[in-house]
Amino acid sequence: MMEPRRILLFGGTFDPPHNGHMALLESACSAVRPDLAVVEPAGIPPHKKASATPAQHRLAMARCFESVWPRVLVDDTEIRRGGKSYTVDTLGALQARWPGAQLYLAIGSDMLLTFRIWRHWQEILQRAVLVVHSRRGGDEPSLREFARSLAAEGGRVVFAPGRVLEVSSTQLRQALEAGRTPDGLLPPMVARYITDHGLYRPSARPEDGEP
Repeated sequence: MMEPRRILLFGGTFDPPHNGHMALLESACSAVRPDLAVVEPAGIPPHKKASATPAQHRLAMARCFESVWPRVLVDDTEIRRGGKSYTVDTLGALQARWPGAQLYLAIGSDMLLTFRIWRHWQEILQRAVLVVHSRRGGDEPSLREFARSLAAEGGRVVFAPGRVLEVSSTQLRQALEAGRTPDGLLPPMVARYITDHGLYRPSARPEDGEP
């Protein structure tokens, strides 16, 4: 198989992955048509509490993304690396693994608007093209204004239009822990996995406090 020339990185905690994530990856792939989409479950996300769900479960559930695009790699680089997961480090690892490939980074609109607090965000702009998908209706004007400010600093931003699903993993965990089934918001494979492995039961709630 030929080495990929266009690689899309799609990272997240995926605790659990949901249909909003599926829509984001689908729209990003349609926009840039990568040779390879790399799905990267985070070890410890830098701006959130550490996930209480073991990494092997989040990695297994992330296989739902394999149905989105012909060539998807569910990767465990951040999990194996340990510690907090920084996107700039993962992009560096991808460049070392596939030198010469053009990298793209898929992010939701909420992540774009906080992009300047990311670790070494200027370096991220040098390493990858940002591919942005809206996660909230009506936010496009503010997104495009922010994208213009990044472009003035050398950043490249591609907008990936697609269906907007206003759903979060936090909301889904809360519903599941309360015994409610979030109909239509989870990929069927993920819903089955959660049931089969008894995830997100009331006794499985994460402890309060910082990691």
